[in-house]
Amino acid sequence: MIASTAPGAMLARRLPLTLLPAAVLCCPAVAQAQTQVAPALYWAATLHAWVAAMLALMATVVGLVSGQHPRERPASFLVGMMLSWVVLRAATAPGAAGLKPLLMTLLVLCAVQYLLRQMNWQRSWLDHALLIQCLVVPASLLLTGGQVGMLGVVWYVVLELELIAAMGWALWLRRERLRSNPDEVQARELRLMTALLLPTMLALLAEMLLAAVNESLWLSASPWLTLALPLLTLALGLQLVSSVAHARMDAERRATATEQRMADRIAEVERAHGQLAEQKLEQVTERERKRIAADLHDDLGAKLLTIVHTSESDRISTLAREALEEMRLSVRGLTGKPVHLIDALGDWRAEVVSRLGQANILAEWKSPAEDVEHTLQARSYVQTTRILRESVSNIIKHSGATHATISSAVQAGDFILTIQDNGQGIPTELDGRLDRGHGMASMKSRAKQMHGQCLVESGPGWGTVIRLTIPL
Repeated sequence: MIASTAPGAMLARRLPLTLLPAAVLCCPAVAQAQTQVAPALYWAATLHAWVAAMLALMATVVGLVSGQHPRERPASFLVGMMLSWVVLRAATAPGAAGLKPLLMTLLVLCAVQYLLRQMNWQRSWLDHALLIQCLVVPASLLLTGGQVGMLGVVWYVVLELELIAAMGWALWLRRERLRSNPDEVQARELRLMTALLLPTMLALLAEMLLAAVNESLWLSASPWLTLALPLLTLALGLQLVSSVAHARMDAERRATATEQRMADRIAEVERAHGQLAEQKLEQVTERERKRIAADLHDDLGAKLLTIVHTSESDRISTLAREALEEMRLSVRGLTGKPVHLIDALGDWRAEVVSRLGQANILAEWKSPAEDVEHTLQARSYVQTTRILRESVSNIIKHSGATHATISSAVQAGDFILTIQDNGQGIPTELDGRLDRGHGMASMKSRAKQMHGQCLVESGPGWGTVIRLTIPL
């Protein structure tokens, strides 16, 4: 048994939990006994050394994170907890005996403050009590002349109980916060902290119970049980770094979403501004159109009407009447008032049948098969009227036709007007360029202005077909 062959083992039983591997190894007799009887203790001491190295590195990382992010300032207590444990394990020299109690109380202070400040639970009386404890514990042990004795065991138990109480209180605070404000993220954090703190609490209690009940069992199990606290500290550091990384990714996603929303709002504002500008331009244009229409109607219209009624020449009177009709048509287009398609068809039919009848051409008008309720924009009405007039003029002047058929239909949102005659057709000398003569180019241009098309089919001996298609 190690306790009977190595007097240093009895002293090790009274040391703080974090000092056991280093203290045991510093005693040659105990180290030799470990090598011969319990080689697992040697590997436990090696693992302690690796954990200490990782904690030193993690303390550096966490210190940098807490220094760069003001919200993570409580992590400085976690850094103090890590460094306290690392220094405690390294303080194996006999002259460092007075330093160990102070380091142990600092470790407890940092652990309690970090666990509770994570939950925004801070009390001034607790801060003062922990600071006073950092002075009382080492001072009381130094008064004993460096002999740990029973007082050291008492303080050791008190400090461990403080750690266990702080861990339990932190878990209770998390549970209460989750109960008052259920949230998946908080529930996940509670499960994680329970998985980290509860085994550590059990390990600390088990280590104390074994020290009081069975010395040999405690000596073999204590090096492994005392790994719980540094491993917990290492896990808390990893959790902190991971939470900062996730927070940064969330911030980047929110920034990207904010930029997208800003871009959408800018685009929306630009569209609204464009619409307002178009509305303003349309209002100004509409006022100008009405002014021009009023001037034409009041001034030019009155003068043309005077010529129609006072001219002694029939030709001048006829030309003045035609000019007056064109002027009225232009005024109607300038006013911008939509025209019901059924009314437009009535006007066109009366005019076409009258003009063709005067030229001794039989006119056949075919209206849509069913009633139409569509309307035409004023400009579309004017342009269609002029295309129809040009077509009728071509039939009268150039076709030599005796019969003409004008049909209209509404199909798939389009208005289709077809003018067909049985005349001699367009001469072959135009070489297939039907837009060269008889105002065809003007008709096609007018159709294009209405976002439609005007197709012409003709051949010598079988007449001409003009098909106008415009969107309603």
